[in-house]
Amino acid sequence: MLEDLTEKLEKALKKITGQGKITESNISDTLREIRRVLLDADVNYKVAKDFIDRVKEKSLGKEVLTSVTPGQLITKIIYDELTELLGNTGSELQLNPSGLTVIMLIGLQGCGKTTFSAKLAKYLQDRKRNVLLVAADVYRPAARSQLKILGSQIKAPVFSIDESNDPVKIATESLAYAKENGLNTVIIDTAGRLHVDDDMMKEAAEIKSKVNPTQTLFVVDSMTGQDAVNSAKSFHEQVEFDGIVLTKMDGDSRGGCILSIRAVVDRPVKFVSMGEKVDTLELFYPDRMASRILGKGDVISLVEKAQAQFDDKEAGDLEKKFRENKFDFDDFLKQIKMIKKMGSLKSLLGMIPGVGSQLKNADVDDKQLVVVESIIQSMTKQERTNPKILNGNRRKRIARGSGNTIQEVNRLIKQFEQMQQMMKMINKNSGKFSLPNTKNFRLN
Repeated sequence: MLEDLTEKLEKALKKITGQGKITESNISDTLREIRRVLLDADVNYKVAKDFIDRVKEKSLGKEVLTSVTPGQLITKIIYDELTELLGNTGSELQLNPSGLTVIMLIGLQGCGKTTFSAKLAKYLQDRKRNVLLVAADVYRPAARSQLKILGSQIKAPVFSIDESNDPVKIATESLAYAKENGLNTVIIDTAGRLHVDDDMMKEAAEIKSKVNPTQTLFVVDSMTGQDAVNSAKSFHEQVEFDGIVLTKMDGDSRGGCILSIRAVVDRPVKFVSMGEKVDTLELFYPDRMASRILGKGDVISLVEKAQAQFDDKEAGDLEKKFRENKFDFDDFLKQIKMIKKMGSLKSLLGMIPGVGSQLKNADVDDKQLVVVESIIQSMTKQERTNPKILNGNRRKRIARGSGNTIQEVNRLIKQFEQMQQMMKMINKNSGKFSLPNTKNFRLN
């Protein structure tokens, strides 16, 4: 995510952080390079200009010019301005504590509205909301079928009138259905077009006037760059929305959309979608995104992802096994499944400070986790709990059963043995294994 933008910004900042003294001349050279990087990333011209002007004004202050570490201060100024540009603080989705909450999704065709509606439903289900998905896209072939399939995956009911091609009727009748069936949250998936047109806007405006949504969210493909900003502006002028959702953030996004869209329409980004699976939705935090863009990682989000997958009792049992050196292949398999639920390996590693920029050309393949799973699942219960009995014949059988080579089986067993040795060393030094608490966790 945004690797190209991050790499270019890091290169531009290196020139000035290596200077012993900061002058107006070298500040101007660096900011000129950063401006070029932003424009190459398809950031709106006016947004890029205003951003550079603000950074330059603060960078030429006495505090920076007389600082012992001026390069670090300038990086901090850019971080603060990026955070401000992205919205400064996170914006929670507004939900009615009692009565019906209606969330209407708008956007162009192909931006990922239908997939996002299921992701949002799953996100709200995890927060104890009873969700109804509404198939109001009556134009795109198989849109209703797609929503029904996604709804069945997350066990969320889908309201659809298959014989009707009236999206306004479908949207309004869904509210009565939700009330009758004790559902307190309605997510309406509306139709889009390949480009902005009057018919789409009139239809969206009519649906909005009839259902009076609690929140209207504009869903946009983050890979469309400046076009996304232009369509957001058109939608907001004619329909008016409360927040923005950026989809396909795990793709080849140059970054222009995420840095421009809020400044142009003055509406907060509420969510970012990081993949195809229904559990790859993240709340948007401007400070964390600014940290990622500058290559500083996002430790808080990484820890929160881990905590979301760890049951307190399981974590306690696991810590006890670590301390007693009883961690076996069954436990290892559980950890792999938890990691897979957290997201792709590349995205997780990118949250670690200093690692993201090293991953651009790295071969980080999630399929390796599948290989490990298949090897462990080809072991008997006895072999998983007591790896010492894994002799040559057993390893050959496991290789055949898992469809892997004997070398891959040997490599996994060796890595597991090395991990056990490391645990012994940590235990000798009274090391403990537990997840950190993020309640008061802040990045300086």
